[in-house]
Amino acid sequence: MPPHASNRRVCRHCDGFCVVAITTGGRHRDGSRVLFRVVCRACQGTGHTASVRIAQAGK
Repeated sequence: MPPHASNRRVCRHCDGFCVVAITTGGRHRDGSRVLFRVVCRACQGTGHTASVRIAQAGK
């Protein structure tokens, strides 16, 4: 594994595909498609989940 590889967990909700572009069927004046971009709500578009740590009560 390369030293620059990340150990961050991939988002379970979007499986790492955090932004999706959906075409509306329309076109702009220059001929390009009108797109609607949707971002994953769970990871806010990062593709990774924040590591959740469980707090343990000490004695």
